[in-house]
Order: sequence, then structure tokens, then C-alpha cells
Amino acid sequence: MSRVRDYSPLDTPVRSALDGAHSRFRVTHGNVAGYQRDVAPFIAHPLLMADDDWADLAALGGPGVTLPLIELENPTPPSGWRLVSQFGLVQMTGELFATAPEPDATRLGRSDVPDILDLVARTKPGPFLDRTIELGTYLGIRRDGRLIAMAGERMHPAGWTEISAVCTDPDFRGEGLATRLMRAVGAGIVARGETPFLHASAANVGAIRLYTQLGFDLRKESVMTIVETPRDA
Repeated sequence: MSRVRDYSPLDTPVRSALDGAHSRFRVTHGNVAGYQRDVAPFIAHPLLMADDDWADLAALGGPGVTLPLIELENPTPPSGWRLVSQFGLVQMTGELFATAPEPDATRLGRSDVPDILDLVARTKPGPFLDRTIELGTYLGIRRDGRLIAMAGERMHPAGWTEISAVCTDPDFRGEGLATRLMRAVGAGIVARGETPFLHASAANVGAIRLYTQLGFDLRKESVMTIVETPRDA
């Protein structure tokens, strides 16, 4: 007789975060929930979307908005929607990730957002919006006033914190800055009694190799489906 794996908050990290630590950012329509639009684009949705769920998602997102859906079992959206892209996603957990403070790191805040958005635009670590900084602790390293590397916290499912926005200015790569910042962010996570985890594109084999070397283990593979809501919604 096969055993059903016990539920983990990491099975539905968006919903777990919005039900708990990030409930203040939650917006809901029917069976679909998401973050406030200027905080993060992520959606908690049924894995098998019925027509009413697609209607709820359209109402939640608004017309012509691009939304990421994780582990969607029926990835062909209804008429009027646009399937933008699909790609493999891996989720990795850092029970063995060695953390350490970083003396060169400073905590980033609201006044740093323009510099963060500039770095993100040049390095493309993933979505970062005007209020993403509110999701958790973000640390950065500056040289001569210029933000050259950063890493921070994103989703907070119960007992876990996602390390995200890991990026380094191309002019300063090869110095291990991203790893040092990851370890520093991880130190804060572990100090709270939580465990780090992260997501990466399955195609980013270099990053996955690095994360494995740092002590992260593959937990699961899934598919990210990017859709655009109907423009006349």
C-alpha cells in the first residue's frame, strides 16, 4: 500500500505565506489569492482550474496582466487568455546550508529601491517590484556608493523562508559576493528558527550546481506557466 506524503507548507508556498506571515499583503477573489500588485506577482490557485477559477483570476489580476502559475494541471487557458510561456522550476531546501554573517553587507530599505530596481534590470534575478522590499530582509553590498550585489527574503511559508533576488553586477562577478550575501540572509533565517529554501529555473544548471555545492537539496520539480489575462476583462 503506497503512503501519501505528509503535507508540507512548501507544497503550496504562496498560499502558505499568504495565509500566515504575508497575510497583510493578501488580496482574494473566490478561490484565487495573490499578493498586492506592487508587492509580488505570485498567485495561490487551485491546481486544476475550473472556469470559475479562471474568472476569479481575471478579476483579481485585471485586464492584460501577466501572472505566474505554479504546478497548474490544466495549463491551456480559456479563450481570451494568452499562454505566454512555460518552463521547468526546481525547489531546493537548505537544511545543510552553512550560514554566516557578512560584515560588508548593509540592510536595504525603501530609499534603496531605485538602486535595487536598476541592479535587477541589469541582472534579471526574477521579479522585483516597488514594494517587494517589504517581504523580508534584503542585504546589499556597495562599492563607492554603487549597489553591486544583493540577496533577500521572499516567500515565508510556515517554518521556511525563501532566499531570492540573488544577483551581482556583471562588473563584479567572480568575487563570491552572491554566496556571501546568501549566507548572511540565511543566518537571519536560521536565527528565527526557520529553514532557507529557494526556487530556480530548471534550465539554470549553473545556479543549481552552485546551490547544490552550498548544501541545498532538490526537493521537487514543477512547471511554471505564465499567462496573460484577457485584455477586455
